[in-house]
Amino acid sequence: MLNRIVLALATPALLIAAAQAQAQASGQKSLAATMNVYVFPNAGQAPTQQSKDEGECYQWAVSNTGSDPFDVQKQQTAQAQQAEADKAQAADAGAGSTRKGALRGAAVGALIGGIADDEWGKGAAIGAAAGGVGGNVRGRRKASAATEQVEAQAQQQQQASAAQIENFKKAFSVCLEAKKYMVKY
Repeated sequence: MLNRIVLALATPALLIAAAQAQAQASGQKSLAATMNVYVFPNAGQAPTQQSKDEGECYQWAVSNTGSDPFDVQKQQTAQAQQAEADKAQAADAGAGSTRKGALRGAAVGALIGGIADDEWGKGAAIGAAAGGVGGNVRGRRKASAATEQVEAQAQQQQQASAAQIENFKKAFSVCLEAKKYMVKY
């Protein structure tokens, strides 16, 4: 009874400070805190009860949204790594275009040089240089387009993941609020 009177008379700032001190004393983050969700026990729930309620609400939110924020974070990391690998592959494809263009140009230059009774080597050299330049330009355009596409896909995936996490936090919060907690994220 005395706890309720003290609780009713205490200011919200004092209550928040007390809750933070309690969390710091234990040295552990709550489940909600690991997701940057801030939970305050409006009905004076004990830390063990809050932990239990957070676990139940976590499971409820996962089952109702179909998203587990920890799995989504792992997917985000994997997608970011894949996007970097795809960008590197696109850049490599551009470099390959320079070599292919030079080979094609050399072949065409040698053929034209041979037809024009010019030296095969001279025509091949000129063709290789022209083909290399053309291939380089085409390669850069191709690599740039591929990189833009990879970046756009990565951004879409990031937005989808953020939406999943946001929906999860809404469901998690609703559950905790029903159990008499104040929740902010």
